Amino acid sequence: MYYIGIDLGGTGAKAGIVTEEGSIIAKSSVPTKGLEGYEAVVEAMAKLAIKVVADAGLTLDDIKAVGIGCPGSVDDKNGVVYYSNNIVMENAPICDEMKKYIDKPIYIGNDANCAALGEFFNLGDDSVENFVAITLGTGVGGGVILGKKLYTGFNGVAGELGHINLCFGGESCTCGRKGCWEAYASATALIRDTERAAKANPDSLVASMVAKNGGKANGIIPFEAAKAGDSVGKTLVDNYISYVGEGLVDIINIFQPSIVAIGGGICNQGDNLLIPLREYVIPRTYGAGLVPATEIIIAKLGNDAGIIGAAFLAKK
Repeated sequence: MYYIGIDLGGTGAKAGIVTEEGSIIAKSSVPTKGLEGYEAVVEAMAKLAIKVVADAGLTLDDIKAVGIGCPGSVDDKNGVVYYSNNIVMENAPICDEMKKYIDKPIYIGNDANCAALGEFFNLGDDSVENFVAITLGTGVGGGVILGKKLYTGFNGVAGELGHINLCFGGESCTCGRKGCWEAYASATALIRDTERAAKANPDSLVASMVAKNGGKANGIIPFEAAKAGDSVGKTLVDNYISYVGEGLVDIINIFQPSIVAIGGGICNQGDNLLIPLREYVIPRTYGAGLVPATEIIIAKLGNDAGIIGAAFLAKK
């Protein structure tokens, strides 16, 4: 039997057919930005799921269950999205709506929790019991595995690590608060800071690179500028490492996981991100040098983590 895993994001949805072993044999995506109401979004996801089943040469009779990863606060027991600040949803009965199109067991979880679940299964290391995955994307997502089980709290919404407070009264966050980790450590925040720096430093390489990109920054520009010796780029990268690092220190102090895996597009920077991040985080954790240190790694599954983790919601 096979599973359908669906990863719903702020602008689109990805779906894949996942084997019992966690391999994707077919996948596709569809834009959802601009669709109004959860019903339209679910319809788009359902049509996508049915398409990938056909692409894999299967029928729905071959599918055991469907898993959906969705941003926001998710009631995983009743299949409802309480609230999502990156997709407009409130008390949306996603699983019941999906049942109208696909008559299979439907599971739903927070998208970052799904990514964590996928990365945890992918470790293939039975000795790891406590694990945290962080996704640096449009927002900052987090998923926590404790005792080899996904921790979602009594109401299904635990693990909103992007909304721990990094700076009281700081940058505005889409959740309505100010100073959230997400408002400093997300790719969105890095892009914002890069555009600000380009305007403030018009003679910098960062400004030149932003101009060549049509006046729009991205998460690559500060790293490339820093590697080229640009002081503005270096400051941007150093600040970003500090923002990500401070949140990681808090998370490690709370959970003391064996491993923290960092995912998201920013992680394409590889060692340019990972090495300074380790150097920043490990000495600042409580008991540093006296207790075994958490290992910080780059997540391995990339954009497939959410699909695989969503599919495995049926197996958690």
